[in-house]
Amino acid sequence: MIDTLPIDLPDLARRLGVPVGDTAPPSVRRLTGPDGTLNLLDWGGDGPPALLLHGGALTARTWDYVALGLRAEFRLLALDLRGHGESDWTERYDLADHARDAVAVLDALGLERVHLTGMSLGGVTAAVAARAAPHRFHSLTLVDVAPGVRFEATRRMREFLGGVNDAASVAEVVEAALRVSPRSDRDRLAYRMANLLAAGPDGRWRWKQDRRRAFDYASVLAEVAELRQTCTLPGLPVMLVRGGRSRVLSAAAARAFVDVVPGARLATVPDAGHNVQEDNPADLIIALRGFWGG
Repeated sequence: MIDTLPIDLPDLARRLGVPVGDTAPPSVRRLTGPDGTLNLLDWGGDGPPALLLHGGALTARTWDYVALGLRAEFRLLALDLRGHGESDWTERYDLADHARDAVAVLDALGLERVHLTGMSLGGVTAAVAARAAPHRFHSLTLVDVAPGVRFEATRRMREFLGGVNDAASVAEVVEAALRVSPRSDRDRLAYRMANLLAAGPDGRWRWKQDRRRAFDYASVLAEVAELRQTCTLPGLPVMLVRGGRSRVLSAAAARAFVDVVPGARLATVPDAGHNVQEDNPADLIIALRGFWGG
């Protein structure tokens, strides 16, 4: 059974090419946000802080590989967005609400400025936060999200999430995922699903996400269309990271974005789809280290 999470994270990270030193787990911080309690994984360290925001339906644990590989140089802070992971469910999930949560984390930790990185939904949230409070961020990194994203490319993932409403075990969900994507690495899938699911009082396993209402994809896509303007902020370095085999963001769309955002960098991570931070964390680490250190 996978339900007890026997997957060894450091070993799995090393298999993915991540340089692993300190293997201590992160500290779990429970912070008061604008509309409830926010769950934060603090990987510690004395380096420059960086706040990591995950994509929709994921959790802060999606950044585990990256955090392990960069914690010796940076203080990695991975947030469960409201309604995800161990953060509270609320009645509001507008992008502006997610962005306020990100700034609230900085206030709660007494941090003046951080590097800000977000993947997919987290990237759009990061851009909204940077627009609202640009003085709080040293840099902005968007992972596989920019104008021109192909929403249809996420259909299979959305159908899978909607089709697995509860399960008898994490192992059952892993097997279902392998039927959809038979080339996926079983151990990586097991680690992901064990962190995305929680057992209820009835013993059934369900997603760690508030799924009481339909997600407002239209408002997110509208904000994505405005990212060129949002990211043109004086003094805020911007990097767009694209998964080399991403079906969500094409190479042409990524290039078009960086061409119109002054000074923006483009990093293409090979052997990675939309979930760059899980597919190829080793090369993402190299890109982030170079950007944050530059």
